[in-house]
Amino acid sequence: MENYTMEGRTYRYYGKEAPLYPFGYGLSYTTFQYRDLVLSPPVLPICANLSVSVVLGNTGQRDGEEVVQLYLRWEQASVPVPRWQLVAFRRVAVPAGQETKLSFQVVAEQRAIWAQDWRLEPGTFTLFAGGQQPGQQRRVPSEVLSAQFTVTGAARPLRGC
Repeated sequence: MENYTMEGRTYRYYGKEAPLYPFGYGLSYTTFQYRDLVLSPPVLPICANLSVSVVLGNTGQRDGEEVVQLYLRWEQASVPVPRWQLVAFRRVAVPAGQETKLSFQVVAEQRAIWAQDWRLEPGTFTLFAGGQQPGQQRRVPSEVLSAQFTVTGAARPLRGC
C-alpha cells in the first residue's frame, strides 16, 4: 500500500454524509442549552494555546448528564484536513434547572496539520461547542455554538514551538 491518506476511508474525511452513530450519539431524559461561548484570546500567536469557556444549562425537569464536545475546523489549510476534529470533551452532570460554566484549553498541538511533518499554520479557525457534532441531526435537540479565532505568525514545524 502506497497511499496512506485517510480521505474517503474514515467519516472524518467523507463529504457531507454524516456517520450513522457519531461520537456522543444517544438520548437523554432532559434538555440542555448552551450559551456564552468565549474564546480567549480571539487572535493568538502561532504557538499559543486557546482558552475556551461555555455555559451549559439543564432546561429540563430531570437531572442529567451531557457530553460537552469541542470541535475544531480549519478554514483554509494547505493540505487536506478533516471537516472538523474533536479537540476536547467532558461528561458533565447538571441538576435540573441549574447551569454550570465549563472551561477548556485547546493547545497548539491540536491545530497541527501533517505535511511531511507536524506543522502549525496561521489562518482562521472555527471552534464548535455543543452536545453533538456540528450539523448532526437527532431526535433530541441540542444546539452547537460556534466562534472563530485567528492564528497569526509564520508557519512553522510543531517542534519549533
